[in-house]
Amino acid sequence: MEFRRLGRSGLNVSEISYGNWLTHGSQVEEDQAHACIKAALDAGITTFDTADVYANTAAESVLGRGLKGLRRESLEIFTKVYWPTGPKGPNDKGLSRKHIMESANASLTRLGTDYVDLYQAHRFDRTVPLEETMLAFADLVRQGKVLYVGVSEWTAEQISRGAALARELKIPFVSNQPQYNMLWRVIEDQVIPASEREGLSQIVWSPIAQGVLTGKYKPGQDYPAGSRATDEKGGANMVARFLDENVLKRVAELEPLAKQADLSLAQLAVAWVLQNPNVASAIIGASRPEQVHENVKAAGKKLDADLLSAIDEVLGDVVERDPSLTKSP
Repeated sequence: MEFRRLGRSGLNVSEISYGNWLTHGSQVEEDQAHACIKAALDAGITTFDTADVYANTAAESVLGRGLKGLRRESLEIFTKVYWPTGPKGPNDKGLSRKHIMESANASLTRLGTDYVDLYQAHRFDRTVPLEETMLAFADLVRQGKVLYVGVSEWTAEQISRGAALARELKIPFVSNQPQYNMLWRVIEDQVIPASEREGLSQIVWSPIAQGVLTGKYKPGQDYPAGSRATDEKGGANMVARFLDENVLKRVAELEPLAKQADLSLAQLAVAWVLQNPNVASAIIGASRPEQVHENVKAAGKKLDADLLSAIDEVLGDVVERDPSLTKSP
């Protein structure tokens, strides 16, 4: 495993991190989830990402139990706040001071820790003054409950506004967590340049496009049993956008390029996002330990310019690049 600095901060993160969206507390039983966590640790992953909304708080609890007893200083634990949780009352969502402070304390309890290394605004909240949100984050930093602050799926303009307030409040605003992969590149035109200016790194989710970039979904064939495309608990909805027949045909054409690089398709996909210097870490999820062992082999891989150009040529116009698709509700 190799490590990268998060933004302009002094925090090192493993360039491949482990996330439990759509798996822990939902798709995967707890003993299997703990086996995946152990596989991640064995592979050298030290960075773990979750959110209060995943499985309506259950995912944080599963991760907390899976990491219990480990040296806290050897881990980087990230979580997020924004989406409705609990009984979904009027203050059980968003980025108000009330919801942020209550959610942070609840997350710490579920994770079994006194602090999180990174606390992220899971989306931008247009209904709350940004000053209120950033001041709440600043207070959590001053209390020692949060070491660094980040966001997820914010636009370039929102990132710049947040960074200005963070400088005024003197808090470490260090990261953005967007969707990013070979097929979904909407952050490249505006978000990445803004992040570079403001000193933020990307911690990217869905580097293998919900499993589509593994090549397991074949054009013209039924979806594999037990795959995300057959998951009625939410997975099927998330992967649907990538299951276009033309997309699947182009992905299949990447196979020779992966072999040329001595990588599986999934490893090629993870290695691809790590070629971007503004990416600090790529989040992988897993329902089986062997998936972790397979994907971490992308760590440290360098793809040459000719290979990157060949990938672009194969994928062509199925790549989504529209920056307006980075948006909050």
